[in-house]
Amino acid sequence: MTQPDAGTQLDIEAQPVTEVASPPPPVSWEQRLGGWTRDILETIVPALLIVLVVNLFVAQATRVEGQSMEPNLHNNQRLIIEKVSYHLRPPARGDIVVIKAPFFQPVPVTTRFAAWLATLMRRAPALVLPEPLIKRVIALPGETIETRDGRVYVNGKELTEPYTSALTFLPSWSTSDMSPRVVSPGHLFVLGDNRPNSNDSRSFGEVPLADIIGHAWLRYWPLTELGLLK
Repeated sequence: MTQPDAGTQLDIEAQPVTEVASPPPPVSWEQRLGGWTRDILETIVPALLIVLVVNLFVAQATRVEGQSMEPNLHNNQRLIIEKVSYHLRPPARGDIVVIKAPFFQPVPVTTRFAAWLATLMRRAPALVLPEPLIKRVIALPGETIETRDGRVYVNGKELTEPYTSALTFLPSWSTSDMSPRVVSPGHLFVLGDNRPNSNDSRSFGEVPLADIIGHAWLRYWPLTELGLLK
């Protein structure tokens, strides 16, 4: 066999060298937990905060309890309360408003948030808050309200009330009229549309403006009765 001499240049094609990648290091459970925590903080928590801010300051849903607003609102109907307009203007006569339950002591925001979060997660709430009341604004601050023969008078003039056909008397005395009373500054006089069966200002007195949660704006359930409230 002939051996190439030292002066002969060999034309040998260089073969590529394939590097074998080393396997990635195993991910510890601490790293995985940290990743999940970061995902929660970056996505779920901001979403919950947005929902909370909207619920507290912009709008919220509520459910009609009882028959005090019949024939216009019925038990278990769902409504949207908007909370913006009353920061721009005061409540007007005829508005349907949602008010805090009378004689209810304020609950800290943190406690209310815990109850709301528990309800959102479909667990039993840690705190059962009393249901707000839904009523109609009848008399404004400084106005004089009374009833005569079951008819409502504001500042001496009979009030036109197309939303009710029931006569208005004092609670528990079906034929007793309400003597004139002046609505205090910063307060409202509210009544339910179903006058014989309504717990309202005839029973618990005037409502401070600070206790107005918002303006009942839209009925969204049942869908067959979807529409703006009047």
